[in-house]
Amino acid sequence: MKTRFILLNTSHAGNVGAAARAMKVMGFTDLVLVAPRWDNVLRRDETIQRASGALDVLANARVVDTLDEALEGMTQLCATAMTPRDFGPPTLEPREHFANLVASHLNQRNFGVAFLFGSERFGMRNEDVYRCHTCLRIPTNPKFGSLNLGAAVQVLAYDWREALGGLQSMLSPDDSITHSTTESSASTGLADAQQLAGLLDHWQQSLTDIGFLDPEAPKKLMPRLNQLFNRAEVTQEEIHILRGIAKAMSLAAKKGA
Repeated sequence: MKTRFILLNTSHAGNVGAAARAMKVMGFTDLVLVAPRWDNVLRRDETIQRASGALDVLANARVVDTLDEALEGMTQLCATAMTPRDFGPPTLEPREHFANLVASHLNQRNFGVAFLFGSERFGMRNEDVYRCHTCLRIPTNPKFGSLNLGAAVQVLAYDWREALGGLQSMLSPDDSITHSTTESSASTGLADAQQLAGLLDHWQQSLTDIGFLDPEAPKKLMPRLNQLFNRAEVTQEEIHILRGIAKAMSLAAKKGA
């Protein structure tokens, strides 16, 4: 089972180093930064100092411009947020969700789990949370629940490692740095988050073409469809079918115009 930690719009270089250190002590190596404040954040002195020896994690880390680029091969997306939202994926405590996730998918070696962490300044954007399968809430003091980014990564990395089998699971080679969607599909057949995003873009256009979706007032139609497909755990074959339906809708709309 692949594991990836994704940091969105990180503003403090030291937190990147702290996250790398937290990951390494729990045996994880796949770190992706989406549009961080500093282009050279992986080489900054503060990052290296706070990594405290986890230089291999920093060396293997990737910096990308968009969340879509960070999601290749990931089939389960876990957002992190302190405050439950009125709309979006279910908010669960980590250990409860991890136990269910491992029970359902542990034998699927290339099943990809991504943990998403928002900016220190404003957290995760709603549109990014809406793409996720679940929202994780770390149990904290209700009067003081603010966690440093590095500490949040450490808590979730520990709980996830325990769910995977603890120390014994760390003795096996870590395949979390593999980025191949082809390998994932050969094992599980599930569509990854990038493929699902492509499907949703296609459906958005087709629903607009047939007049079902008003692009000027979309409300939450597309996020709701995103949540529906997340719950269904859509396969790659089903993605092709659904895109075929979308294409047929657009063609029918053009013929009737």
